[in-house]
Amino acid sequence: MENSPLFWLVFNVFVIGLLLLDLLVFNRKAHAIKLREALGWSAFWIALSLAFNFLVYRTMGPEAGLQWLTGYLVEKALSVDNLFVFLLIFNYFNVPPQFQHRILFWGVLGALILRAVFILVGGALLAKFHFLIYLLGAFLVYTGVRMGLSGDGPEIDPENNPIVRFLSRHLPITRNMEGGKFFVRRDGVRFATPLFVVLVMVETTDVVFAADSIPAILAITRDTFIVFTSNVFALLGLRALYFALASMMRLFHYLHYGLSLILVFIGAKILLESFFPIPMPVALGVVGGLLLLSVLASVVWPKKEADTLPE
Repeated sequence: MENSPLFWLVFNVFVIGLLLLDLLVFNRKAHAIKLREALGWSAFWIALSLAFNFLVYRTMGPEAGLQWLTGYLVEKALSVDNLFVFLLIFNYFNVPPQFQHRILFWGVLGALILRAVFILVGGALLAKFHFLIYLLGAFLVYTGVRMGLSGDGPEIDPENNPIVRFLSRHLPITRNMEGGKFFVRRDGVRFATPLFVVLVMVETTDVVFAADSIPAILAITRDTFIVFTSNVFALLGLRALYFALASMMRLFHYLHYGLSLILVFIGAKILLESFFPIPMPVALGVVGGLLLLSVLASVVWPKKEADTLPE
């Protein structure tokens, strides 16, 4: 299945069709996504992902199925940091709720393209230079330790972001949202809107997070098909997950530390593979267990209310 050009074509057409259906039919009119709608879409994307996982399991074997599920869980878990940053960006720029879905749609589309490039390049390099796998393992351990020591979660500084400063210097930008448009024309001059600046912030943020998530999945398997498709399904459900968890993300304050331990575990798994190989079912159990424990710890030992509110 994974080596068939026809399947790759069908898969990508299917994904593009889902995105167009989402943008042009279900969310043609800008509106604020309510919790019930977000939960419904989240359930749909998760069910679709598990159905595809079952297809991988039946056609490629149990090992490939477990690798796909592990990669999907890792990407989904790491995307929680993305969601927290998206929330901070939207709050900083005062983006109305009815425009947030549009930004996330184009942000996810750009992320799919960028990550496809990362995966193809990374997979080709690992296939040609095997020693890079050990550098990858060391990088994941370092990233996990750095994430754990950095505090409760990611921080952003839009005002000092070099991309935002570049746009401010070289593009005329309107002060208003302009009805959800990214560009408007006034007196023959094209102006960018604040929504375009937010979109650029979202895209550049995802590039930073991809530097962690793509190596983590490549460390689980170097099968380009499994890495790419698990990434695609995790990203497709990212928008619905954002709206479902936007009001609850600050509650899971220990999840950040769970993610750091997952990265350290995956990196150590690579470095010790020659001496102490860890079976994929065990790796999946460790990843799922760390996620569950970090969520439970957040519920049992919640933060004080004052710490959970935005500045």
